[in-house]
Amino acid sequence: MLSESLVKEFKSIVGDDNVFNAEADRQSYSYDSAVLEPVVPALVVRPTNSEELGKVIALCNENNNPITVRGAGTNLSGGTIPDKRDGIVILTNGMNKILEINEEDLYAVVQPGVVTAKFAAEVAKRGLFYPPDPGSQAVSTIGGNVAENAGGLRGLKYGVTKDYVMGLDFFDVNGELVKTGSRTVKCVTGYNLAGLMAASEGTLGVFNEIILKLTPPPAASKAMMAVFDDVNKASAAVAGIIASHVVPCTLEFIDQACMRYIEDYTKAGLPVEAAAILLIEVDGHPAQVEDEAATVVKVLEKIGASRIQVAKDAAEKLKLWEARRNALPSLARARPTTVLEDATVPRSQIPAMVAAINNIAKKHNVQIGTFGHAGDGNLHPTIMCDKRDTKEFHRVEEAVDEIFDTALSLKGTLSGEHGIGMAKSKWMEKETSRATIDYSLNMKKAIDPKNILNPGKIIAGR
Repeated sequence: MLSESLVKEFKSIVGDDNVFNAEADRQSYSYDSAVLEPVVPALVVRPTNSEELGKVIALCNENNNPITVRGAGTNLSGGTIPDKRDGIVILTNGMNKILEINEEDLYAVVQPGVVTAKFAAEVAKRGLFYPPDPGSQAVSTIGGNVAENAGGLRGLKYGVTKDYVMGLDFFDVNGELVKTGSRTVKCVTGYNLAGLMAASEGTLGVFNEIILKLTPPPAASKAMMAVFDDVNKASAAVAGIIASHVVPCTLEFIDQACMRYIEDYTKAGLPVEAAAILLIEVDGHPAQVEDEAATVVKVLEKIGASRIQVAKDAAEKLKLWEARRNALPSLARARPTTVLEDATVPRSQIPAMVAAINNIAKKHNVQIGTFGHAGDGNLHPTIMCDKRDTKEFHRVEEAVDEIFDTALSLKGTLSGEHGIGMAKSKWMEKETSRATIDYSLNMKKAIDPKNILNPGKIIAGR
């Protein structure tokens, strides 16, 4: 427990109303969306401006209190679970202002606590477009998106969060403000610290302001659903579409197990008798959209789609995408515990990865529904189980190990968008190398000698 005098120091910085010391309050920030044991923080602090944030960080460092910065807590890798050593959670929801939207130079400046969907909506009001759209966008924050390098449905064509970070200001472990990047399209002034901070999961600094690139929106789009009676045909179609030199803005895969749960939850009219579906959208200039949609349809017909349904209007298109965005909530209703994974492979290996996941489910006698961003190889095999059943959960853990081993054997990666956090740190050396781990540890030690910036994340044991 923290001393009363230290708690008073935090209150003197942010005010009594922004320091949460009660047991019930602290319990609320002991977990995130990962299936990991909660850790109750010693204190929760909510700065509301830059000056307060810098002082809070400096006070934590001075007193050796580990810091975990938290946006909405939607991450799926344990990145916002506090440290056991009198850990302090710093909330960013008190710093939630859009500071600037520049329509001439196509950028925006935001504080880290801005909610992603609200930001995208404000940008859209100006006739502009912010493409990153993580599944949690209705509640997730820009700061959290940058910290985890969040992806989303549009990642195939438009890229992920890091591709839109032009620059940022962040506090180092001493509470000193570091500035990197620029409002200009080109900037090679010094090290690319903004690139380093993307996906750093709060282990190297604490965001203060973020400069984000904006783009003009596409003039037209067309969405369709392709139905398959064979999972292998659906996964082969993904590779076929990309091989045809069409890059859809969205290319999503949903297997039968997922479809049935989604349909039960949303009544979207999905073909639950099918083995799998692909949800596809192309966008751009109207003529380009028509050409690319026609090419996609030809590929789907050639590979053997049993039905292709093109959305007639915006309402029908919205219905399709709402069904996809409800995949995880639908699966989460099935059993008490939902283990959502993030294995990612080269697009050409999608058929092999989907087949492997199905074999792993049978081998370990676990229920897996698979959906995800198939166009960029980012699948979400989701295991529905009950963690209280120790025998079942042991089988789940064995299945997860095998899923990651398979992804790596196919030249893939542990995480396409969810991050490493605590959940995947034990596999880091398998994908990288001992030298990579040592290099990362040396960098971390130089930047954060006391190891108070979100310790235990990304690199196991540090």
